[in-house]
Amino acid sequence: MSKLKIYKRLMVFGCMVLLLGSCKKYLDINQNPNAALQPPIAGLLANVTNTAAINVFRIADWTSYYTQYLASPSAGASTDTYEDVDASSAWNNYYNIMTDLYDMKMQGRENGLNAYIGVSDVLMALHINMASNVWGNIPYSEAFIGVDNIHPVYDDQKALYDTCLKLLNDGIAALNQSDADGELDASSDFIHAGDVAAWIKTAHALKARMLNQVSKTSSYNADAVLVELAQAYTSNEDDAQITAFDGFNPWAQEAHNNASLLLDGWLSANFINAMNGTTYGLFDPRLPLITDTTRYGDYRGTVNGAGAIGNNTVHNECYLTVGKWYSSDQSPLEIITFAECKFIEAEAKFRKGDKAGAYAAYLAGITANMNKIGVSGGDITSYIANPIVAVGEAGITLKLIFKEKYAALFLSPVTWDDMRRTDYDYKDFELPVGAALNTFIRRMNYPSTEISTNGSNIPTVQLSDHLWWDQ
Repeated sequence: MSKLKIYKRLMVFGCMVLLLGSCKKYLDINQNPNAALQPPIAGLLANVTNTAAINVFRIADWTSYYTQYLASPSAGASTDTYEDVDASSAWNNYYNIMTDLYDMKMQGRENGLNAYIGVSDVLMALHINMASNVWGNIPYSEAFIGVDNIHPVYDDQKALYDTCLKLLNDGIAALNQSDADGELDASSDFIHAGDVAAWIKTAHALKARMLNQVSKTSSYNADAVLVELAQAYTSNEDDAQITAFDGFNPWAQEAHNNASLLLDGWLSANFINAMNGTTYGLFDPRLPLITDTTRYGDYRGTVNGAGAIGNNTVHNECYLTVGKWYSSDQSPLEIITFAECKFIEAEAKFRKGDKAGAYAAYLAGITANMNKIGVSGGDITSYIANPIVAVGEAGITLKLIFKEKYAALFLSPVTWDDMRRTDYDYKDFELPVGAALNTFIRRMNYPSTEISTNGSNIPTVQLSDHLWWDQ
């Protein structure tokens, strides 16, 4: 998307926010101050599409330490060592956006706007699934009643999963019934610019992700996963992402923090070693597009739990830096991608015994991600021709698929789902130094804001408790 288009869309978003505030002040002159005002549906669309991607970051900013993409430069940091952390901000932002999604759906119903109903259902499913994958049971069925019930019950994880699948099915149906030409306000849709067909593809992609997530359960059905993928993405151009921000891409903000000596976004030794040839014997050409070399001219990460070595300001180790692909000011903030879909396809085909199909999808996933982040054609060819990667259909394994998916989904919270599904079976992946648990973390605890306001309904959990799909 051009910088001019990004600027115009941000101006529209900003004007809508100002309009909401100005309209309220104006209307308050002759309006009951206790009566709620209904925001314009296009303003809701702008808010939910922009915030959906930001909310993926808000979860990833925690889970990236559990997947050892990131490590704290401070020894014994709670994010590294499986201590209880308070993710109240992420929780509150999730429920704020889900409330807006609920309101947008109600307005869509009142006005016969099926596309808005469909987008609401798709993004509601995304948020419920991500939140439940982090916290387990969460409020949903009673979450939007308002002042009539300020202590909503917690819905069961499996019931929430089924709800998400139903929402995606309902969303697809509503989008198919919509006026595909111009029903969605394109300038307010920060993900797909009002393209209903693109939203339908995204719904199928998310459904494939969710159906694949239950690979450890008896309900897993590889064919069902592949049916959804056939209706999902066909190229990187289909990816669900945003490229317009109120300021910077939030990962870029962490890079700017580092440049200002406010330490943030340090890269884990596990991730760096997986990419620099230490773990697998092959240098990954994506690494120079992710971070700079250290002052030693090589790539070194920080061991989770151990903290940085030496003076933190002299670049002894790698961290997110300004101008790299994931941490440039306007870098895409991804929700789900074509590359992820190809790795889902590779896994599903492998599980059903189609090794030829699995191998082809595995190579396609690598190529898609490398093309997207700007690896040269020659480097792509060399990488996928290397015997460590080019194992042939007879040599393809789930471990290889997940190894490459780990690299392609850098900073995605989906990787934590994958690690739990595979029981953290990644080469050289170890517990952090000084871990508070004697096993890998499986979930997060409920945030303090929820404990203080709805504590009577919160289940008692341990960070080592497995979620329903992770048994």
